[in-house]
Amino acid sequence: MKARFSDFLLDSETRQLTRGGREIHLSPKAFAVLCALLEKRPNVVPKADLFGQIWPDVFVVEGNLNVLVGEIRRALGDDPQEPRFIRTVHGVGYAFSGRAADADSVPQPEGGRERFWLTWKSQTFALADGETVIGRDPRCQVWLDHSGVSRRHAQIRIGHDLERPMLTDLGSTNGTFVGGERVEGPTPLADGDVIKVGSITVKFREWTGGTARTKRIRGAART
Repeated sequence: MKARFSDFLLDSETRQLTRGGREIHLSPKAFAVLCALLEKRPNVVPKADLFGQIWPDVFVVEGNLNVLVGEIRRALGDDPQEPRFIRTVHGVGYAFSGRAADADSVPQPEGGRERFWLTWKSQTFALADGETVIGRDPRCQVWLDHSGVSRRHAQIRIGHDLERPMLTDLGSTNGTFVGGERVEGPTPLADGDVIKVGSITVKFREWTGGTARTKRIRGAART
């Protein structure tokens, strides 16, 4: 199973959980619990089923499962009071409550609609329709772990009612800039725009599904 949610990617075959291309460590049993919840989403997985899958033929106390769920929440930056991904159904079990899609079958944009993303160093952050918050808080959809970035620094909004994706500063300490100009209000973005988020520089990219020919590199060997 390969499942994508927010900017996370889980691959059950390689047993990897990544965020923006960076691997996130989970213990084997916590990884198995997350896989089980994703496979049954959005249904509730009873605790008895999780016990039978994670600890077959072994008696364990319920606290062991709570520890694993807590580990998953910390890895995802999920707040149990306001969960984005893991929902507790008291007395029953747990459910994956976030939006997720099979990574191998994510539909292409309809009618040539654009797709958008941000790049930072070697990381890539896909931007979905709606509001994407950029900040230092791990719960942000675009997590920039740097002291010069505010916890909730800026926001990009994408929607059918907008001609272009719009960038807004969220009252950050160090400001948000596009092309060297400080963002004072909703600012439209175009492919290749350089965005400075505090002291971090990211690039906005747009894919339109065009059929432009690949540029030949001088001296490249023909095959």
